[in-house]
Amino acid sequence: MRRPVLIYDADCGFCRSWIARWRRGTGRRVRYLPYQQPGVLWRFGVRRRDARRAAQLVESDGRHHAGAAAMLGALRHARAPWLRALARVGLFPGAHALAELAYRFIARHRMTASRVQRAVGRLLQGRPPRGRVWRALSRPGLPLRGLGLVYVVAFLSLRRQVLGLYGARGIRPVQPHLDQLAARLAPPAPASAWRAWLARLRAVPSLLWLDASDAGLVRLCRAGELAGAALALGIAPRVAAFVAWAAYLSFVSTGREFIPFQWDVLLLESGLIAAAGGRQRRGLMRGLAMRLQLESGLAKLKSGDRTWRDLSACAYHQQTQPLPTPIGWAAHHLPGPVHRLATALTLAVECGAPVLALGPRRVREVAFATLTGFQALIALTGNFAFFNWLTVVLDLAIIEERPTPPADLRPLDVLGALGAGGLAMLQATDLAQRLRPALRLPGFLERLEAALAPLHAVNSYGLFAVMTTVRPEIVIEGSNDGHDWREYGFRHKPGDVRRAPRWVAPLQPRLDWQMWFAALGAPPAWFPGLLRRLLEGSPDVLALLGENPFPDRPPRYVRALVYDYAFADLRAHRRTGVWWVRGNRRIYFPPCTLKGAS
Repeated sequence: MRRPVLIYDADCGFCRSWIARWRRGTGRRVRYLPYQQPGVLWRFGVRRRDARRAAQLVESDGRHHAGAAAMLGALRHARAPWLRALARVGLFPGAHALAELAYRFIARHRMTASRVQRAVGRLLQGRPPRGRVWRALSRPGLPLRGLGLVYVVAFLSLRRQVLGLYGARGIRPVQPHLDQLAARLAPPAPASAWRAWLARLRAVPSLLWLDASDAGLVRLCRAGELAGAALALGIAPRVAAFVAWAAYLSFVSTGREFIPFQWDVLLLESGLIAAAGGRQRRGLMRGLAMRLQLESGLAKLKSGDRTWRDLSACAYHQQTQPLPTPIGWAAHHLPGPVHRLATALTLAVECGAPVLALGPRRVREVAFATLTGFQALIALTGNFAFFNWLTVVLDLAIIEERPTPPADLRPLDVLGALGAGGLAMLQATDLAQRLRPALRLPGFLERLEAALAPLHAVNSYGLFAVMTTVRPEIVIEGSNDGHDWREYGFRHKPGDVRRAPRWVAPLQPRLDWQMWFAALGAPPAWFPGLLRRLLEGSPDVLALLGENPFPDRPPRYVRALVYDYAFADLRAHRRTGVWWVRGNRRIYFPPCTLKGAS
């Protein structure tokens, strides 16, 4: 069967530009011929005056359509299903009449339409950036290099804490945890050691199955640092991204409470895109940047939280966030109208600016500047580890220039295209479910999502959807006699009311962060382990703290109290030098001692 033929006026610049768009949409399914080409009119039975007045579509069965019907008829053969559906809607009687009126108006004023189109194109697309900064920021491959730096920072921060958190004398030793998982995941029937190991790896993908000793934990962190550095330097980027991703996944899969923060899974999703995205990596990173920030805004709107609805969220946020900064302390004392404006702008930026990432160049530049400036403000007022850095790296993909593709198609490109297609579908469905929670996925997507869930391939995001309005803070104390209690000091979380909030990002003190979460409810499962290590005097755990009031020998008893903390007002700060005020003391964990201690 021969293909449909669309005949157009090649002397009209406006017509040529739109035919180019139609050709990209339909590919080789439709032929496009100018009526000026010798023999075209005679061959297809089209009169010259009709061809000059409107585009003509000759279907494969010989039927002729003109004007809007011709353009929509050609679009019915588009490769994308949504374009074919749009064409069918446009051919409905009422819609077709409107389309025909618009087509005739533009056809009568095609020279004016061409000038308007060129002006709008220049306004939106802009010229390639001339400034050094913009050229540097839009350079192909820059998001990958930035991602490598984030991996270096993430592994460096984790290496300094890994023994205190997961070592043999840490709060949550990982080796006993893996032993319990191995017993639970053991196949019911006798199986080879290799098959049993694969079963464990599918359920809990972690290289720590090979070696979870203290030396193995540190070695895996160093391997991740080296892989991140190679990615930052552009050395074998896909291999480096895969190694860094696999090493970080190993900790996220087994880290339990201390490592599954949203920026941890965001780093995994970004790393998987870098490793498996191939030529589609740029589009997937752009989609992730948009989804991350849009979902954060939608989560706030859909949570029903009062503080977001009455625009008071920012009046509480600086004081109640996990680790404030000195600038956050100052921002808390701004007038109420400023906080309401900041809350409204937060919702506007997170819900509006990400959508601009789908626009042409000039619009994407506005989106990048807005989102990056917003992340800078967040970084100045709060210690959110490497989250702000990683978000800006993803935002770079919004303005990244398209790299020159290699001349030959390699097997990795084919695998990358398949992997990118699956990730793109899951990204789209995740956002669709955020918009419509009751949306039911097709069966094959549910199976794909379940298969990739242990890899954290696609995740949902939404920081601070519900704002805390008070700040309970845990204080741990030790004693040798049960009467004289001395307070342990943490490096970064609030404790001493005279100590100013500190800067720590992009590093993350994970124990300090989890102490903030623990104060919001009953003692979590890991908390007794922390107290036990303090009673034992574990050097790895004490290294996570800032001040040990028992430097010679561990205390006989430890306990935990909880206070309500609040920022000191400006007058009290100037008069006494205090940054915090605290009160309403109560018991969080009663005094305890090691079994058998005298």
